[in-house]
Amino acid sequence: MATTDPWKEQLEAFGSFVRTQRQLAKLSLREMAELAMISNPYLSQIERGLHEPSIRVVKAIAKALDISTETLLSQVGLLEGEDRPDGRVPGATEAAIAGDPYLSDPQRQALLAVYRSYVAEARAAAREELGPDDAEAPPAPVRRSGNSKANADSA
Repeated sequence: MATTDPWKEQLEAFGSFVRTQRQLAKLSLREMAELAMISNPYLSQIERGLHEPSIRVVKAIAKALDISTETLLSQVGLLEGEDRPDGRVPGATEAAIAGDPYLSDPQRQALLAVYRSYVAEARAAAREELGPDDAEAPPAPVRRSGNSKANADSA
């Protein structure tokens, strides 16, 4: 009896996406678990689709991967957000870069670093314009890009 469980498929897709993003970030399982403040075995189970993470853990994973929680959830179909009038899909650019078979790993890393720095700038500008309580998500630091430019805004 081979029935497919849609929830199980989503958990597996989530885990696979997390693993791919971790590998693109050149993080070992141990490093990623440490950044997300969860155990190695727990992260491994999540990546294999064997465990359903809590929202706290999903947020910690997103932060460790330098992507927004919304991007992480929407990428695997777990977030049914509002249809955007401009047709943009959160996370689509990173997924396209990650999935392009013609790019080498160093090329993917470079493109992702540049893209993430632009996203961080846009989020910082949106936060300044809207105020800290209204901004969608704080800008994620681009730790692995080699760009150590800090956004030091004085209060």
